[in-house]
Amino acid sequence: MPGRVSASRILDMPADDAFSAVTDISRLPAWNAAITAVLEQPNHLSVGAQWIVEVHALGQTWHSRSQVETLDPIGRCFAYRSVTDDGNPSYALWTWVVADHPHGALVTVAGELHPRTFWRRVLLVWVRSRQLAHTELPQSLAALEAAAKRSTDAMPRTNTGDDQ
Repeated sequence: MPGRVSASRILDMPADDAFSAVTDISRLPAWNAAITAVLEQPNHLSVGAQWIVEVHALGQTWHSRSQVETLDPIGRCFAYRSVTDDGNPSYALWTWVVADHPHGALVTVAGELHPRTFWRRVLLVWVRSRQLAHTELPQSLAALEAAAKRSTDAMPRTNTGDDQ
């Protein structure tokens, strides 16, 4: 079905770090090439929280509003609903699941595109699904790992007293 897309990748990092990276709204443009800016974000991420990003894809730029539907740090599941911020009734449901893996973290992203207007149902959902599945999702997962590693490397190391 062209309205469903998913991708998975094993990231060379602890699963908790991967989940933290996925749920850090402020860093979305660092690893998602389609998101050019975070315009609004919540002070605290929780169910019901919303954020707005600027998206550039298919030669167009638009604002997208997302709302958290699931945030489970223990089960490492993060799901949200995204809509264009122009009143169009079409939407996408995104679910991120991060699991422990012997080589780090298995990160899976799944999207369900729900086009509600004629052109989005007839043409855009097919084009956008292919673009997401073949290019954007795999590239985003690879960039997520690189961005998370840069963020971890940039964190100051604390002295625990073990090296004295």
